[in-house]
Order: sequence, then structure tokens, then C-alpha cells
Amino acid sequence: EVELVESGGGSVQAGGSLRLSCALSGYPYPYYVMGWFRQAPGKEREGVASIDSDGDTDYADSVKGRFAISKDNAKNTLYLRMNSLKPEDTAMYFCAAPVTGRIILGWLDLPHYNNYWGQGTQVTVSS
Repeated sequence: EVELVESGGGSVQAGGSLRLSCALSGYPYPYYVMGWFRQAPGKEREGVASIDSDGDTDYADSVKGRFAISKDNAKNTLYLRMNSLKPEDTAMYFCAAPVTGRIILGWLDLPHYNNYWGQGTQVTVSS
């Protein structure tokens, strides 16, 4: 059974930092891409960042230069370092991995793609 478990969310003031973690288990593909998505109340889920097996990364324009995605393959853990947080970053953050082990171009722009999802971790940024 595939399981993704996020942690590290919390409440911070604007300008602060957080690091999210996502532990992956049971995933059958040795080389894979993973990513972070987020969903604010009343809004659609949106892609934040992704990283592939070569370490190549992709970011939403809204977080470029502030967020950094990384993963520890030995620990099967995905991270999202978030700096210079803004109130508009407030959302539930989810990690995701494609069910088939493959993605298509523009995966971050496809929140309804066939992914495994974690339960989410809440990030709240106050002004």
C-alpha cells in the first residue's frame, strides 16, 4: 500500500520559514517524480513544486526564489523549504506522487492528475 505522510506545517508570521516533510512508503517505482501542491479555502488545488529522479526541479511562479524542494532518496522523504512566507501562502499543503510512476508535461498545472496524495499539513501565515 502506498502511503504519503506530511509533517512540518504550522503557524508563522509573514517573513518566517517552515520546512515540510513527506515520507513515502510502498511506492513501486524506483525512479520517480514527486511534488507539492496546496489548497487554500475556497480555491482550487494548485501545484507548488516538483522534483524528478535526476533532481531537476520545477516551481510555480508564485514561489520561485522563496521555496526549495528536495528529496532524500535513502529515506524516501520529500522536503519543501519555505522562506519569506507571505499570508497568501496560507493553505493545506499536500505531497503527491503519480499513480503510474509517470507524469506528463505541465504536471504541476494538473491538480486532478491521477496521483497518490498525503493527508496534508496546514500552513498558516499571519501578517
